[in-house]
Amino acid sequence: MRRLSRTHKPVITVHGGAGKAHPIHSRPSLETVKKATQQSFDLLKNGGTAVESVTEAVAFLEDSGLFNAGAGSALNIKKQVEMEAGVMDGKTLAAGAAGLLTDVRNPVRVARLVMEKTDHVFVVGRGAEELAHVFKLEKRDSVTSAKLERYEAQLKCLREGKFELPKLASLAKAYPEVFELETVGAVALDAEGNVAAATSTGGFPLKLAGRIGDSPSIGCGTYADNEAGACSASGVGEVAMRLVLAKTVCSYMEQGRAAQEAVEAGIALVKRKFNGVYSDMGLVAVDTHGFVGAAHSSPNLCWAYMNMELQEPVGSLTAKFLK
Repeated sequence: MRRLSRTHKPVITVHGGAGKAHPIHSRPSLETVKKATQQSFDLLKNGGTAVESVTEAVAFLEDSGLFNAGAGSALNIKKQVEMEAGVMDGKTLAAGAAGLLTDVRNPVRVARLVMEKTDHVFVVGRGAEELAHVFKLEKRDSVTSAKLERYEAQLKCLREGKFELPKLASLAKAYPEVFELETVGAVALDAEGNVAAATSTGGFPLKLAGRIGDSPSIGCGTYADNEAGACSASGVGEVAMRLVLAKTVCSYMEQGRAAQEAVEAGIALVKRKFNGVYSDMGLVAVDTHGFVGAAHSSPNLCWAYMNMELQEPVGSLTAKFLK
């Protein structure tokens, strides 16, 4: 068991997803993640809760259009947007998730409504959108000309695959430049010692209609527990779901590992269980002592963090990379 002399709180860590950083977009993406980190940390510093801070950080990234979430969500195989998000409060273990959203501006706000205004954890499709309408959440035209152009490029790669019916995982490995896994998320520890996590995504490009991934699946892409810490994942959702990855990382922290040790162990688990398979993942976490962690098996992970000891957010396009 590690010995820690003091607690570094509040603290927030924000990510813009695991994937491959493009030279043109990488700098704006990193600066946007840092801005989301700064604004959400200011909220924490002024008495905001961990749940409030992760919600606002993720909503900011959803609105940016730079990531595969919210305004930037990828299209599925039917040229539709189906967004999803999850949020969890480590103090109470309350959680909310929403999926198959087509025109809501901020899926993470719908997830929080599910957590705070219903008796449920996971609501999808028409029911989730009706809930958003009842609480007057803003809508957004989710299918744009730029997304349609990107869809056509992705579909072209699909049609040019060497196999008659190539799986998307094989396709993504062959054409990583058109398959971005830029899920967004945040984890935080507030001044009261409570942790929270939130994650949002548009899902895997060209996914089957109706597919739901790890981001809203509590324990898979999003998890928080005051007795452990909080974790948000990005990457191949089916991998995170099979490993219940966010909960696994939190369990590592509950057993005494610091946040960085826990995320590295999580990525090592992915590499061991899915060796030779397209399984790029990224993880960020915060433990109950205020230490942060970030690791990935993808080429890049866009992320930033801030605590009371820093004058401004520290951000990077890489963290602990495990081959």
